[in-house]
Amino acid sequence: MDVIGYHASHEQFPPSALLEWVALAEQAGFDAAMCSDHLAPWGVRQGESGFSWSWLGAALARTSFSIGSVSSPVQRMHPVVSAQAIATLEEMFPGRFWTALGSGEALNEHVTGDGWPEKPERDRRLDEAQSVIARLLAGEKVTHDGRVRVHEARLWTLPETPPPLFAAAVSVETAVRVAPWADGLTTVAQPRETLERVLTGYREAGGRGPAALQVHVCLTDDLDAGMRTVRDQWRHGALPPTRLWDISTPEEFDAAASDVTDEEFRESVLISDDADELAARIADLVSVGFDRVYLHEVGPDQRSFIERAGRELLPALRAIA
Repeated sequence: MDVIGYHASHEQFPPSALLEWVALAEQAGFDAAMCSDHLAPWGVRQGESGFSWSWLGAALARTSFSIGSVSSPVQRMHPVVSAQAIATLEEMFPGRFWTALGSGEALNEHVTGDGWPEKPERDRRLDEAQSVIARLLAGEKVTHDGRVRVHEARLWTLPETPPPLFAAAVSVETAVRVAPWADGLTTVAQPRETLERVLTGYREAGGRGPAALQVHVCLTDDLDAGMRTVRDQWRHGALPPTRLWDISTPEEFDAAASDVTDEEFRESVLISDDADELAARIADLVSVGFDRVYLHEVGPDQRSFIERAGRELLPALRAIA
């Protein structure tokens, strides 16, 4: 575990607040940060969704560590526009930016009015989009006529070295499919045996580069209050990925997760009132073979979490590592 990072959740908090908190996270001892890239929150009670690409420039200027983002470059964001955003951030902040490309969620992509394809089709157009982005970052003039259409595109402002293009994968099948082109892998916490299969599949298919794990946590002084927080702010997390990608509105997510049990919530978010115990649970997941871990506190009091993490959680994790 080389990197312990802070996750900035744009679905839950305004970008101005996240800007303060990412700076505080660096001061508290986090090694890096990452953020989501959403047009809508997962649930109505989350209530936010700033434009992450604007925020990333400000956050990188405000800090000195690396910051990455998980993004979909295939429908709401055309791959040429994504490539330009990626190149500009890397030119301004060399060696400090990465992005993980994913096939997207209907929650963010349906707004274009285009149909929402089945997963195999989404995967194929992601592969094309990644190829377009990589070629543009290499300085090529690109024309492409496929699932993604590009006409004589060129990036006039390029970084000295292209940033890494990670892949976002939750399933073994996706991890294997993206391995030939990915510069690294990002995924989210799942049962340990599932993470083992995902990471093993990626490596055995030739996957290179760092492997990063995002873990949803709730570090609380009261376990009952922690459960109420998870139920209020991260209820969608208990839904299976096959449903997460295909629901279109926050209201639909709230309805779909209305009957989730406390035990199902505990499987999607690590809830604890003890930083040492939480560190041990995080470290157990990371020990599967991840190089980086990014911690997402699902509760509203980010300042208290960051400060407590600096005092208790980060030292405990580093002691285990």
